[in-house]
Amino acid sequence: MRHYRASGALAMALALAAATAQAEAPFSFATTPGKLPKDVIPLLYDAHLVPDMAADTFRGTQRVEIEVLRATKRIVLNAANLKIERAALSGRGLAERSLAPVLDEKQETLAFELGAPLAPGRYTLALTFSGQINREGRGLFQVGYKAGGLEKKLIATTMEPSDARRMLPTWDEPAFRARFKLTVDLPASFKAYSNTPVEKQEKLATGLQRISFAPTPKMPSYLVVLVAGDMERVSARQDGVDIGVVTTAGKLGSTAFPLQATKDLLRYYNNYFGVPYPLAKLDQIAIPGGFNGAMENWGGIVYNESTLLVDPKKSPEDVKKLTFEVNAHEMAHQWFGNLVTMAWWDNLWLNEGFASWMAAKATEHFHPEWRPHLDGIAGREGVLNLDARKTTHPIQTRIDNEEQAAGAFDAITYEKGQGFLRMLEAYVGEDQFRKGIRAYMAKHQYSNTTTADLWAAIEKASGKPVGKLAADWTTQPGYPLISVSQACVDGKRQVSLAQEQFRLDEPALDNRLWNVPLQVGTVNGKAWYTLLANRSTTITQGSCDGTLVVDPHSVGFFRIQYDRASFDALAANAARLPDPTRLKLLLDAWSLVTAGRTQLDAYVSLVARYGDEPRLALWQSILSNLGTLERLARGEPEQALIRRFVIDFVGPRFSKLGWEPKAGESSEDRQLRALLAATLARAGDERAIGEARERFARYQADPASVSPDMLDFVVNTVGRYADGATYAALGKHVAAAGTDEERNRFGAAMTLAQDPALAASTLGMAISPQVPVNLASVIVSSVGREHPDQAWAFAVANRDVLLKSTDAMGRNRALASVVAASSDTRHADMMEGYVGQNFGPDALVEARRVGNGIRVRAAQKARLLPQVRAALQSAQQ
Repeated sequence: MRHYRASGALAMALALAAATAQAEAPFSFATTPGKLPKDVIPLLYDAHLVPDMAADTFRGTQRVEIEVLRATKRIVLNAANLKIERAALSGRGLAERSLAPVLDEKQETLAFELGAPLAPGRYTLALTFSGQINREGRGLFQVGYKAGGLEKKLIATTMEPSDARRMLPTWDEPAFRARFKLTVDLPASFKAYSNTPVEKQEKLATGLQRISFAPTPKMPSYLVVLVAGDMERVSARQDGVDIGVVTTAGKLGSTAFPLQATKDLLRYYNNYFGVPYPLAKLDQIAIPGGFNGAMENWGGIVYNESTLLVDPKKSPEDVKKLTFEVNAHEMAHQWFGNLVTMAWWDNLWLNEGFASWMAAKATEHFHPEWRPHLDGIAGREGVLNLDARKTTHPIQTRIDNEEQAAGAFDAITYEKGQGFLRMLEAYVGEDQFRKGIRAYMAKHQYSNTTTADLWAAIEKASGKPVGKLAADWTTQPGYPLISVSQACVDGKRQVSLAQEQFRLDEPALDNRLWNVPLQVGTVNGKAWYTLLANRSTTITQGSCDGTLVVDPHSVGFFRIQYDRASFDALAANAARLPDPTRLKLLLDAWSLVTAGRTQLDAYVSLVARYGDEPRLALWQSILSNLGTLERLARGEPEQALIRRFVIDFVGPRFSKLGWEPKAGESSEDRQLRALLAATLARAGDERAIGEARERFARYQADPASVSPDMLDFVVNTVGRYADGATYAALGKHVAAAGTDEERNRFGAAMTLAQDPALAASTLGMAISPQVPVNLASVIVSSVGREHPDQAWAFAVANRDVLLKSTDAMGRNRALASVVAASSDTRHADMMEGYVGQNFGPDALVEARRVGNGIRVRAAQKARLLPQVRAALQSAQQ
């Protein structure tokens, strides 16, 4: 689970999408894309590494059992930033012979010319090599951190999509599955973790220790993991599997929640997939800094510690939610991705979309009190907005090289993939869908697949035309707007449905159609599925009773626009609608306003009906949209009007909650209190700002005086309105932080400072040796939300330093993200011009995506601000 970026080679992908997907066949190793020839395959890598912790280098030897499938004069595998010191080939009666390595740095390949053809059969390729332990999260990297006031260092790996070649010469493409047996020499005080349990441990005369791990199952190279340092582990057993949570020293007190979550999730997934987790152990490994997010290495998942650990005394509920969701996502990968792997990166969504969908299902099962189904509906909005622009791409996108593979980890792959699967599962039926997934897992375990394999399994299980329906959604960019109107004729309701592609930037000219599974029914009544396959259709309901609703559970990846009478009927009953219906009505209303299909007053009048809204997710949606409107009005007269409206709207609901928690109140109310307080402060409410400052002063003296749920409100508010003394106090908390969660909280508050002089200080932090390299681009882009010109100038001046601190998935985003929140077309032109002159075509794709978003917001600003005064006055009447 990594970062997002719009895919590279976009124009080619759009042109070829339909033909490529329609022609896609079940997995075949011989026809799978990739750079490497398919005539030689690895069977077992037996590797021995000796890291030099002081020099940040390593030496390695490796014996690879290979099989030659077809006679060849050439062996080609991958290597990047490695020095090959010796290579030899032996086997099948062949005396060991030395080979001359040919490294291609641009293609990241290592080739051996053999002269005479090598006959089919099994051989051993022996290699001696050396490489670099990186600062950034690529391949084998190092992390510096403090523990007990002492400077410490550990090593860890992150290989996806194509960085295993930076630690080991490998066939570094997902279809080349092989077993790995790893041995490593380390300082005597270190503990080490890999995919499998330690098989042997011995002391060396040098003072080091040698740790050997058991062989792995057949797996792709990007799943290899090694973490070593002064670590501690707490363990438990579940379904015969040794489960561990691993941390740097002194943090075992924050492992209880993830350990229990891991036990619960392993039991749940074993049951759901019908194929038990196949490895002997599963470690959840928390590292301080190094990279953002988490990586699903088989048997040894690595997390930034802020996405795994939960301090029972200090962590707020939203941290708990985040860690469970990320844990659920990465553990789902142990089946979707690891046990069964996509053949090539164009089907990455088979890994990521399914893991996201499965994580949402598991979270709903274990924590319904968090109402994750509503979070999922609201969270889907971001990708719906991306997918409604000309710079989007299909879920399945052609991938030609490593840079494009790194760019495929984006919101379309994760969130649209998840959204489509939720819609498909609802259509075919939960039981039938699960039956298909189980058949797919059982048939393809320890192998690779394409989408054709998955659709075949679900289609067979459900008896529904899954392949045909899925092709529309995975091979075409965008999605439809469903227009809904109704008439009562002879006592029966006739519902007219029509589809067209929904766009936020410019009209679609492609005349695309989708097979759209639609549930049509009445509020709190029954709903029936219809498949809208044509431009329009009309269906008849038995009577005109009840209030018409389409997609009542909000499982569809589309927008709905009701005729005025139908919309008004739903809006009049907004407070009594089921949660998903109530939320979807809001979301689609706002989207239609931003697309220029309805006026702002329609949305604001609808929002006014939600003043007593009990659900956190709906408040988050409303306040996010009002916040967008307020940011569009930055520096304009309308900004003050919008802020006043927000304060007047939020105030009554906040007064009911009060500043202090009440006995027995729900976690949802505790989170809502913090959200509303932060919104009031963001809108300039002096009472809320003053309350934050008072609480921060108390926190300075006694951290326990501020509840975990209110801490982000306090810290972010004082950060936004900071003077020099407050800013310095936040900096001291960053320096003294004992965990990533604490450091990130106070550091993020510093990026919010409105004072340009303080913003300059924060930008300087981004390239400070004391700041983890994975945060450099995050800091600059965060400052850019408030100070785009200032942050852009800094990013350009320090471009090389920032790029050296960025992993493969972030390189093409690093510059564009600095101005990504702007609504000024000047920033789009400036950024695109710079990227076009200084970077390659894949970075320019990302730049144009960001530039398009800026221009969309600029057009929305020009359209919406003239409507603000009348819309707000109308809502207050």
